Amino acid sequence: MDELEKTILEYVINEYLEEEDEDEIGVESPLISSGIVDSFSMVSLKTFLERRYSISIPDDKATPEDFDTVRSIAMRIREIKGM
Repeated sequence: MDELEKTILEYVINEYLEEEDEDEIGVESPLISSGIVDSFSMVSLKTFLERRYSISIPDDKATPEDFDTVRSIAMRIREIKGM
């Protein structure tokens, strides 16, 4: 897990999970399809990422499929930042 994935995972754990559930999530865990992140939470996650990485994530790049795992979110961020 790289630094970007770690930052995203920590945010998801801190914002959306109960303390007892935090060991059950990893970079490939489904977030949206499992109900950890809902549409409202996805907007706050998108906002966090845009502020943290000084980027703008177009709506067509912030789909439930793009945001369903920490790894897929990190891939999208890298693509937008040209990493």
